[in-house]
Amino acid sequence: QVQLVESGGGLVQPGGSLRLSCAASGFPLDDYAIGWFRQAPGKGREGVSCISNGEGRTYYVDDVKGRFTISRDSAKNTLYLQMNSLKPEDTAVYYCAASRGPTKPTFMLIAGQALCQRPSADYWGQGTQVTVSS
Repeated sequence: QVQLVESGGGLVQPGGSLRLSCAASGFPLDDYAIGWFRQAPGKGREGVSCISNGEGRTYYVDDVKGRFTISRDSAKNTLYLQMNSLKPEDTAVYYCAASRGPTKPTFMLIAGQALCQRPSADYWGQGTQVTVSS
């Protein structure tokens, strides 16, 4: 059964850190562009950080650059998001999502960016709550 399951969310003080995990089953993450999205109260869903299929080119939205790091573990078929220096405005439900990636190397390089900027994903997780508050 195809499934994405997020975990690792919680309550953290400003400046703190969290690591989110997304365990995939039923399909290989390496063949998909995959990434993290978030939805804050009263706001739409936005792409935060995504990885292209294949070599794994990464993309970050401007306001998380230098603070968040996306990675994947092929052996565990799991995606991670390390979040440091968290701010109250990072508070949101975080989702992981995956979209079958292109096979042409030139297009593969930007597959992650494309996913984050237009999240027409094939699969979505259920989300995990991240709350940054003092």
